[in-house]
Amino acid sequence: MIDFSLTDEQKMLVEMTRSFVEQEMLPHEETLERTNTLPPKLAAVLKKQSMELGLHACNLPEEVGGGGLDAVSVMLIEKELGRTSLALAECAHRPLNILAACEGEQVTQFLEPTIKGEKRDCIAMTEPGAGSDLRGMKCKAVCDGDEWVISGEKHFISQASVSDYCVLFAATGEEETSKGFKKRISAFLVAFDDPGVEVAPGYRNVSHRGYTNNILRFDNARIPAWRMMGPEGDGFRLVNEWLGPTRLTVAATCVARAERAFDTALNYAATREQFDQKIGKFQGIAFPLADMATEIKMANLLLLETAWKIDQGTVTPETCAMTKLFCTEMLAGVADQSLQAGGGMGLMEDLPLERIWRDARVERIWDGTSEIQRHIISRGLLRPLGA
Repeated sequence: MIDFSLTDEQKMLVEMTRSFVEQEMLPHEETLERTNTLPPKLAAVLKKQSMELGLHACNLPEEVGGGGLDAVSVMLIEKELGRTSLALAECAHRPLNILAACEGEQVTQFLEPTIKGEKRDCIAMTEPGAGSDLRGMKCKAVCDGDEWVISGEKHFISQASVSDYCVLFAATGEEETSKGFKKRISAFLVAFDDPGVEVAPGYRNVSHRGYTNNILRFDNARIPAWRMMGPEGDGFRLVNEWLGPTRLTVAATCVARAERAFDTALNYAATREQFDQKIGKFQGIAFPLADMATEIKMANLLLLETAWKIDQGTVTPETCAMTKLFCTEMLAGVADQSLQAGGGMGLMEDLPLERIWRDARVERIWDGTSEIQRHIISRGLLRPLGA
């Protein structure tokens, strides 16, 4: 039996998060847009409110101190938060799912402080010469007794400047496979106050005010062996476990912004007059509105199915890739067409359309480009046939 209805608890979560966004976050969008940052006191207040509502670590299991929400509920929360341009600011951050893999001293030193909001995490995978090709990374970790010595560089590291540590992926050796030698990748918890670790400014970017990216440099940084997450060479398994839910978060925030852009365009088409009638009467505006509404509905169905499959333990990389691909590209089209419906006003800051249009561009790049998603999907289709 197919049931698309939400539980009473899920409806409550949606209403609570939407109220928080509308009352506490949306009013500060202009501050973020004009200054490219949130005042620290404001960010701290919003973070405190988010934690009081149970939004901060809702994605982590109860046994590690998180909210223990199912994937559908987390997706619904992420979608509501994604309606605002503050979504990537400090106040709306949730810890990485991968932290649930912490054990022993990792729990007390990293996981617990992060859940309490005392520390902030970020992920460090991408390098100047290794983006989608993770095995091409040059950042390496060499075992030296009871320590690992890390050297190399990472870039495009989201929000490292406001974080306390990263989950770092580095090469820890090579292994022979049927396709030749390949690097073994391992994950480490690296604090930014560790000797030999530098958090350098990143690149100026067009998308998402308040979002920063940084360059991380590791100059023979020594970290204790207990900071390795999982066994040596287990990095790819951890990446695969982390990327699925993360891509769903990206997809959910994209659908939220598409809905906001569509609502703005719809209301504009229903009130703006030209040639003595509402512009929504013209097929050039009305038909694109119909197409946008259809694509948004399809995206919402993909979100629900993918999150449901995560909860059922039946999700595949192909499903996550399809959802990320469709929702990010859908947002690009809806943002552009909504702006077009707004005409000259669409490009003005009076409406949120230019902001949504500008922010939409990066979604088809980070957390796996559209090309990589298509590669994952096609590989999943062809492999069972021996191709």
